[in-house]
Amino acid sequence: MANFFPRWTNLLPLKIAVCLIFVVAGLTAAFSYYATPKAQRVGYQPDQHIDYDHALHVDQLGMDCRYCHSSVDKSASAGVPTANTCWNCHEHVQKGSPKLAPLRAAMGVDEDHAPIEGAVKKPIKWVRIHKSPDYVYFDHSAHVNRGVSCQSCHGDIHKMEKVHHDKSLSMAFCLDCHRAPENHLRPLEEVYNLDYNAEKYLLEHEIKNEEGERVTTQKEFGELLKKNWSIHPKESCATCHR
Repeated sequence: MANFFPRWTNLLPLKIAVCLIFVVAGLTAAFSYYATPKAQRVGYQPDQHIDYDHALHVDQLGMDCRYCHSSVDKSASAGVPTANTCWNCHEHVQKGSPKLAPLRAAMGVDEDHAPIEGAVKKPIKWVRIHKSPDYVYFDHSAHVNRGVSCQSCHGDIHKMEKVHHDKSLSMAFCLDCHRAPENHLRPLEEVYNLDYNAEKYLLEHEIKNEEGERVTTQKEFGELLKKNWSIHPKESCATCHR
């Protein structure tokens, strides 16, 4: 009986089966990785050139987030502190500390803060921890100016001696907030108060809803703020993917 197909086709089913096995294995491995917190950088905690302690500066000394992240309420990027920002305090505080050697190098001074002749000033190279993909647009000012605190995305950063990536910042994470912003809204004057507690605030401030009833929970308060500020977060793809 004549052969209708070339002899090499006898191995074609086996080749297809092997390819399918590799494809399935690859998809399984990819899903197993990208569906885990590790893929979203949760827990990422790199060493910085200057060992900056948020717990000390913010929680203990009471520094406002905007002192270092000066553009957070004005632009899409929160910004990182320049050497001059750090030098405003550390020209007088912790002089000569070994931890501040990169800062002195950035300012071109020695341990006694005397200018070094011919010194090449080297900017502080902060290691970025929170980073959205290039295809995602996020505007800090749009959020903090509508009552969303730093904590909603960064966690209790004022308690961190060494900053780590606390939240997944995944698409699902963002959509959860856009679909129920009332869980995160707070008065504008409390956005940078990282010790804010809604229930405690409502005990100290008599806030009433439209029915004249006193508001006592975060959800009720958030719903009221959402309505008063006409907050209607978008959920379309074009909102973040521009």
